[in-house]
Amino acid sequence: MKLILAIMSNDDSPAVSSALTKENYQVTRLATTGGFLRAGNTTLIVGTDDDKVERAIEVIGEYSRRRTEVVPSTASYDIGRYASFPVEVQVGGATIFVLDVEKFVKL
Repeated sequence: MKLILAIMSNDDSPAVSSALTKENYQVTRLATTGGFLRAGNTTLIVGTDDDKVERAIEVIGEYSRRRTEVVPSTASYDIGRYASFPVEVQVGGATIFVLDVEKFVKL
C-alpha cells in the first residue's frame, strides 16, 4: 500500500479531487500554505494499492497543469520607498510524494 501526498493550487484541487473520486480513489483534502507566492494550496492525501499509484499520478497530472500568471511584486529603492511592478510566474502543477505505508487500519 502507498500514501500519495499531492500539493497543488487551490484552483486545481476541485477538478483533481473529483477526477480521483470518479476513479474510486479515496481522497482527503487539506488546506495548506507555502511556496514562493505564499498563496493557499491544497494537499490531497490518497491511500491506494501499489498497482494504482501510476494511474493516480496520471489523473493528478491531467487536471493540474502549469500556467503563467502575472502577479504584483514590490522592490525597495530607498528607505521607505517601494515600487510595484508586474512579474510573470509559473503557477499550477503539482508536487507529488509517494510513501510506503507500513500499516493501514480503517475503523
